[in-house]
Amino acid sequence: VPGIENLPCELQRNFQLMRELDQRTEDKKAEIDSLAAEYIESVKNMLPEERVEHLKKIQSAYSKCKEYSDDKVQLAMQTYEMVDKHIRRLDADLARFEADLKDKLEGSDFENPGSRSLKKGRSQKDKRGSRGRGRRTSEEDTPKKKKLKGGSEFADTILSVHPSDVLDMPVDPNEPTYCLCHQVSYGEMIGCDNPDCPIEWFHFACVDLTTKPKGKWFCPRCVQERKKKK
Repeated sequence: VPGIENLPCELQRNFQLMRELDQRTEDKKAEIDSLAAEYIESVKNMLPEERVEHLKKIQSAYSKCKEYSDDKVQLAMQTYEMVDKHIRRLDADLARFEADLKDKLEGSDFENPGSRSLKKGRSQKDKRGSRGRGRRTSEEDTPKKKKLKGGSEFADTILSVHPSDVLDMPVDPNEPTYCLCHQVSYGEMIGCDNPDCPIEWFHFACVDLTTKPKGKWFCPRCVQERKKKK
């Protein structure tokens, strides 16, 4: 992606500025401690004007500390937005890459009558399947986040990520979470057939699944609720 090669240098520059601001703040805090100790020691012998002047020095030092802190917050926000911009660009490129893979897969299926008929049969089976079984492969029902990360089955195989690797990655606070583990979408997921399910989507591994079950599927929480109602 054009421009991403400069990202490490830009991050290093911003982090260096943050360290400098931290050092300035620490120096100013040491100055405040010194002024405060001097004021406490000499306050009894000071004239009212001298007290006011000394307190103004302490107040000015505190204001400078706040100024350094505000600058650091602004710099941190700029750094986050810079990284987030590149992440969004990479996500868009990944989506285009998966779309290209899907187009190539469909093109190869069109050239192969046997695979085309197999795909047609699978598509019809998905349409007849239950809400829970068909959600992962349905383009309309799949949330946008999952659509970008899931794509076709062929793309899932090539771009598959181990769940433990995903859990170790930092999570975007703006990205929705799912499942009992309250993590973002990854890998194979299944939807609960209870329309009132508060969670709705679950990772296969979290609900002890390796393949899509036949018939309707309900999450452990909804199963307990159904038992209580009976």
